[in-house]
Amino acid sequence: MDELTLTGIFLFTLFFLLGSGVWIGLALLGVAFVGMELFTSRPTGDAMFTAIWSGSASWTLTALPLFIWMGEILFRTRLSEDMFKGLAPWMAGLPGQLLHTNVVGCTVFAAVSGSSAATLTTVGKMSIPELRRRGYPDYMTLGTLVGASTLGLMIPPSLTLIVYGVTINESISKLFMAGVFPGLVLAGLFMGYIAVWSFVRRHEVPPKEARMSFGQKLYNSRFLIPVILLIGLVIGTIYTGVATATESAAFGVIGALTLAALQGSLTKNTFIESLMGATRTSCMIALILAGAAFLALAMGFTGLPATVAEYIGSLELSPLTLIFALMCFYIIVGMFLDGISSVVLTMAVVEPMIRQAGIDLLWFGIFIVVVVEMAQITPPIGFNLFVMQGMTKKPIGYIAKTAFPMFLLMVVMVGILVMFPELATYLPENMKQTPG
Repeated sequence: MDELTLTGIFLFTLFFLLGSGVWIGLALLGVAFVGMELFTSRPTGDAMFTAIWSGSASWTLTALPLFIWMGEILFRTRLSEDMFKGLAPWMAGLPGQLLHTNVVGCTVFAAVSGSSAATLTTVGKMSIPELRRRGYPDYMTLGTLVGASTLGLMIPPSLTLIVYGVTINESISKLFMAGVFPGLVLAGLFMGYIAVWSFVRRHEVPPKEARMSFGQKLYNSRFLIPVILLIGLVIGTIYTGVATATESAAFGVIGALTLAALQGSLTKNTFIESLMGATRTSCMIALILAGAAFLALAMGFTGLPATVAEYIGSLELSPLTLIFALMCFYIIVGMFLDGISSVVLTMAVVEPMIRQAGIDLLWFGIFIVVVVEMAQITPPIGFNLFVMQGMTKKPIGYIAKTAFPMFLLMVVMVGILVMFPELATYLPENMKQTPG
């Protein structure tokens, strides 16, 4: 059997298992097993254990369960109730009024969560009932919330950036810093959309809220101060070089536990629930990473990544054309896979192409996150659409339609990143290095 036929069998197995509904991690392990049997005489079991161990025995990866746990702890506090009280007085005077609480609330929670689903659920619990009660149109409430919740993937600590960094052996701390400005710019685009809507559809904007004095606004915001301090602790320790990403994750967990205790929401049950929730999510991601590590080894034996990279190189595409092609590719892949699976499955093929084109890997990490964010809100497998459907019982098609303007704004964000790459590279280039 020639190599082309073997490669065809390998790819058929890959798409068959991914489309069969098997867990992503198990599907990747299965495909890798077939690849090892077809393309090498090396004992498959020995190769699998070696690949999985070398992929998992990473100090950097310990940041992943810690950041997940931090988000799980805060998810179970009264943060969602307090957030609306704290944000609403400041948002009421902006064009679009309280709809901005969706975007700002998601931005705040994203900075202590790292998960778009957790961000959507937490902010949705607080904003959907309040905005409906005040008469804001459902399509704007749901659309802005679904779109803005994707900020959980970009604003540090981002689980997707951790996985990307481990996959390509890049500094997690630098990737986190690279996500700060693009995340804030994207949040600004979302808020700009709300402002434009409020001028174009004035008749749909509810009456203004009663004015509050500056002192009252500050008093209502008192619940947000601990969260802002926690964000400053996590991001500040990384930027100033005081701590690595893993160490700042440990600070974040301690801060989240302290905040929950001060709120009175840290009980034995919530502690165990947060620990089990973090364990389930961490195990899911660990299985995907284990499958990806073994698959990368198997794909190396097939020669597929090098062949694809050579073919793309022979086309002599400009970096801009390559980025556009990869954006379309990841949007399509993201329609069927979650963000983390999209990254680990494709990076063995994509990384050589990016290096060959001379594209900055830190910048590319932020690009990847933006296009993965788009995939979170595109049917048929847009994960955030399913989360929102579970919360509101609205049809997937309706929710996807409300989120479409946010999708377009993410496309605009890719253009901004291409025109102003310094947005992603400035902070990493100017941050202090962690001692030792």
